[in-house]
Amino acid sequence: MSHSTRRPRILVVGAGFAGYHCLRALERALPPEAAELVVVNPTDYMLYVPLLPEVAGGSLDPRRVAVPLHGTLPRTRLVLGHADAVDLDARTCTVIDVEGKANTLEWDYLVLTVGSVTRLLSVPGVAEHAIGFKSVAEGIYVRDHVLRQLELAEQSDDPAERAARATFVVVGAGYTGTELVAQGQELTRQALRHRHKVTEDEVRWILLDIAPRVLPGLDERLSGPAEEVLRERGVDVRLKTSVTEVTADCARLSDGAEIPTRTVVWCVGVRPDPLVEGLGLPTEKGRLKVDTHLRVPEHPRVYAAGDVAAVPDVFHPGQSTPMTAQHAQRQGRAAARNIAAELGYGRPRAYRHRDLGFVVDLAGRDAVANPLRVPLRGLPAKIVARGYHLLALPANRLRVVADWFTDLVARRQVVQFGLVPGSGVSLAEADHGPGRVPHQRAERDRVQSS
Repeated sequence: MSHSTRRPRILVVGAGFAGYHCLRALERALPPEAAELVVVNPTDYMLYVPLLPEVAGGSLDPRRVAVPLHGTLPRTRLVLGHADAVDLDARTCTVIDVEGKANTLEWDYLVLTVGSVTRLLSVPGVAEHAIGFKSVAEGIYVRDHVLRQLELAEQSDDPAERAARATFVVVGAGYTGTELVAQGQELTRQALRHRHKVTEDEVRWILLDIAPRVLPGLDERLSGPAEEVLRERGVDVRLKTSVTEVTADCARLSDGAEIPTRTVVWCVGVRPDPLVEGLGLPTEKGRLKVDTHLRVPEHPRVYAAGDVAAVPDVFHPGQSTPMTAQHAQRQGRAAARNIAAELGYGRPRAYRHRDLGFVVDLAGRDAVANPLRVPLRGLPAKIVARGYHLLALPANRLRVVADWFTDLVARRQVVQFGLVPGSGVSLAEADHGPGRVPHQRAERDRVQSS
């Protein structure tokens, strides 16, 4: 594949946290003549997912969480589309572009950073009636949908319909679900200032999780205060409870309860992108097995990082690093450093990272955080949370600060645009991974199941 007449091509598949930071590190480590950098991604931006709940809550403009690839990665060629197949022997990657055309890209080094997709589980009705929450489109849709339901509740003369439309269910009390229910509750509180027929007492936000506590992956010194904040605001937190069925107007729970609602947001979790399944490589819980240098065994020029990679955790022998943005960002940089070393620039190093702590923004002036294992809550945690996001955000920092300041001193603009149709965010239509084109994904699934 490699020819002496051209530069070696480094192909990065996916521009999430791992892919973006891998490319950024490669641009810094390698001179232009050392390698050609190419990225396959369905959009021309990297989505800063941790701030997506604030988009749904209406405190951030959607563009603030979109880090443009052009400009921030000036030496990288962008191929809009998604990787449909990878031939490891021929060193080629089949890419389906945004218009459905297939192209073949050759590579000398491959970095798989395709991330994860929404995990649906086998709950009847979820794919048809629940709303996912992993993309800008879903963030915008959730915001519009919530405001629309309040509007329709105000117009209805049927008490049962009013109650159902004013009830919002979020499934999954991890980072995303907890932050989303906090931001959503703040959005509806502010929206009701302009309405007279629906009161705060009529609006219900319900957070469900099968786990025994909110934020089950975090220290109890964080999850306890977070749950306390939510309950004080009137959020109905139901733990050790799962959803058994979702219909167009109801969510049925494992404890036998039925919740009339028009809104179920699915934040249960994620699984590695389906591209991994077709590679025929060793996996661990669906994630590609790699060594401590991020290399795929027996394929020294293939690397993987982020949610798609089972990277050995040197601080917890026998375990893989968790699927967090902290690890994805640093693994992307580590993969870049080791590829650059193979090309004669720098020295390779094994991946090592101990979590520095976590932040959870609970809207308003509330948050919980544990920087360097020191538990914080309230305003100190809020300052730490926002400071962390500003440091981790590769671009748009001034604009984000401007939005935060505006939200602090002025009321939110609670209007709905209806730009994203329900079909555009249907869990039944798309895989919700980087670059999945709905009709192509459905066709591929039919072929595999036949």
